[in-house]
Amino acid sequence: MSHGNAVQVDQLTKKFGGFTAVHQVSFAIPTGEIFGLLGPNGAGKTTTIRMLCGILLPTSGRATVLSLDVTRQPEAIKQSIGYMSQKFALYNDLTVIENLDFYARMYQVPAKSRSARLDELLEMAGLVGHEKDKTANLSGAWRQRLALACAIVHRPPMLFLDEPTAGVDPISRREFWNMIYALAGQGVSVLATTHYMDEAEQCNIIGMMHDGRLIALDDPDTLKAGLAGDLLEIECDAPGRAEALAAEFPGVMEAALHGVLLHVNVPDAQVGLSLETALTRAGIVIRRIEQVLPSLEDVFVAMVETQDRARVRAGIAKE
Repeated sequence: MSHGNAVQVDQLTKKFGGFTAVHQVSFAIPTGEIFGLLGPNGAGKTTTIRMLCGILLPTSGRATVLSLDVTRQPEAIKQSIGYMSQKFALYNDLTVIENLDFYARMYQVPAKSRSARLDELLEMAGLVGHEKDKTANLSGAWRQRLALACAIVHRPPMLFLDEPTAGVDPISRREFWNMIYALAGQGVSVLATTHYMDEAEQCNIIGMMHDGRLIALDDPDTLKAGLAGDLLEIECDAPGRAEALAAEFPGVMEAALHGVLLHVNVPDAQVGLSLETALTRAGIVIRRIEQVLPSLEDVFVAMVETQDRARVRAGIAKE
């Protein structure tokens, strides 16, 4: 891995009329590392990635990609990166090899090395034997593999992936990310947006976005270790009602449903015991309650709640 940052973002902001889609976002991506931009739909992830790819001009702030300025050199950035959008423009009427060849020519891969490069990409993506398959007939997972191969046909040192595995089954998502790890191992820098917490766990650095703001920035282990208090996992017969009661219980910091389980963040064991007693008295049958290690989802929920409370307080103060 070489030294320095492949991406540097400082106070990047994008407004559409009176709506602020991205608000003063700052982060850096060291060369050869995988940066995960995590958040729900509408958080500002796609707008951020489109600014960094030279597709949208920022309203204010500054960012460089491979030392190229996103405001002054957007066309140079487009030629230097690989970009896989949520709906990558594969051509359905072309075969697998025809799509690869088209992108190789578009990115001006030299003719003398083009055939070898396409063979290499077919092998990497597991598409050997499918060269003549029509792209329209490929499954979603195979299309994602082909889209990635097309995005890196010109060997870009920086790769942007916008929700690359949305709608793909878990096994195919894991296989796709194995290809991303291999690229990072070759020194390629990667920025991937996702709302899948398990994918974010695999990134070197995570930026959590909510309402256009970057609310957390660190490696996964540090983010989880920074969650204050004790995290309790509760299995009971009425998780929805238990969540409502826990959220109003004195001392409880956060309460959120995780499927049929309830996660409650408490400052100490005494609050946890008092909560268990209160839920039982309310007629809720508790099958299991134990302290667990936090997940990134727990961290994200806590961060969002903290941010929302701070903004409510600020709004009240302004009034």
